[in-house]
Amino acid sequence: MFKPLDFDNRYARLGEPYASRVTATPVPAPYVVSVNPDALELLDLTQEDARRPEFVEYFSGNRALPGSEPVAALYAGHQFGHYVPQLGDGRALLLGEARNGRGNGWEVQLKGAGKTPYSRGGDGRAVLRSSIREYLCSEAMHGLGIPTTRALCIIGTDLPVYREEDETGAIVTRLAPSFLRFGSFEAFFYRGQREALKTLADFALAHYFPEQREAPDPYGALLQEVVRRTARLMAQWQAVGFSHGVMNTDNMSLLGLTLDYGPYGFMDAFDPGYICNHSDSYGRYAFDQQPDIGGWNLACLAQALSPLLEADAAQAALQTYAPVFTDAYAQLMAAKIGLDADAETADLLAGLLRLLAQNRVDYTNFFRRLGGFDSSPDARNAPLRDLFLDRTAFDAWATRYAAALRARHSADAVRRAAMNQVNPKYVLRNHLAEIAIRKARDERDYGEIERLRALLSRPCDEQPQFEAYAAEPPDWAQHIEVSCSS
Repeated sequence: MFKPLDFDNRYARLGEPYASRVTATPVPAPYVVSVNPDALELLDLTQEDARRPEFVEYFSGNRALPGSEPVAALYAGHQFGHYVPQLGDGRALLLGEARNGRGNGWEVQLKGAGKTPYSRGGDGRAVLRSSIREYLCSEAMHGLGIPTTRALCIIGTDLPVYREEDETGAIVTRLAPSFLRFGSFEAFFYRGQREALKTLADFALAHYFPEQREAPDPYGALLQEVVRRTARLMAQWQAVGFSHGVMNTDNMSLLGLTLDYGPYGFMDAFDPGYICNHSDSYGRYAFDQQPDIGGWNLACLAQALSPLLEADAAQAALQTYAPVFTDAYAQLMAAKIGLDADAETADLLAGLLRLLAQNRVDYTNFFRRLGGFDSSPDARNAPLRDLFLDRTAFDAWATRYAAALRARHSADAVRRAAMNQVNPKYVLRNHLAEIAIRKARDERDYGEIERLRALLSRPCDEQPQFEAYAAEPPDWAQHIEVSCSS
């Protein structure tokens, strides 16, 4: 018998206008594509539970999980800078909050389970392509130590789902302590519903920000904590070369999680202006714009909370964003080159990033190889040097870097071990995800999904049997395009 989940369903109890009761729309002949054993443990489930016939029925939406109370949440948001007054879960169903034996609550959400009141003419479905991308990237980000939603499983169905063409449908189950978004609060601010706004803020304080709840100005403290978490998240994205692709306020997590994986991309050749989303015609969400957009989105949240805030609280909170981001980014990047964060390191890093951009050097591979840098005066460091077209410029930088390491009495072996813990060897490059998608779609071979999931759960380990997964992308990968439908 399938082990029942211990549901609480606090969000569902908020009722209208925060969410609408919805039931999933069944799909024909659902089947398991992939199950994440790490996420099973979060719900106190086992792989034996995942093999039971009820599992595929529950997580396809064909049967209701006992104790669940499915709802679709209301939210609004600024999309590409323009306010849209009603968005909401157009293809997601929050089944409820399951509490595990360790006392942790996980909201369980089906993405692609059919129409909701917020589908806005859409079909409420997801395709296998996008489900695989979300499933793999949420787990890859977790492996990198970056706050994120998690992914439990992908359930496939032969139900055709039309995007630009007919595609295979799928349902991905996502987990998070909460799916509350900046846009959740914007909806009630712009409607002028102050009491509804206050109720939602009190709900967030009570369940996710208990320390801030006890502050003299709890709403100001709430905003301040969201600012801090978002600033750190932006720094983590930048440090690993991750672009989200669609940083609308409805895709920004109140808890500081990476939320809603669509047209994301990990950079290959370093390009500060990298645009991963083919739909982003003007580069609003380019890689180098992400920190500023994070601040812009926080200003939208501050405006939404303004009826609850004491005078100057919003400005005071927002003014901390830049210094928190700057400090976090400086610390993360200094660790990537094995130095302390100070003025000399900042200057070395600025010069290095210019060199990487000018020479189109692979971002992930460069920093991983940098761990093996030989700081002795006569070293040539050919494995690194050969990555650059302008080797003379690299030599000049390497001379300064080696001098800085020697001045700080850095032992190469010790530094390499530390750097290899923060510089991943493996990231979810777009071509790796594309290979898994093609195998699943064309051959019904789901083994590559599991290989990537397992590999990316330990991105800093050598894993020599997977050496090919650390290679730079093949030429055909230059033609991969991802968009808001991805």
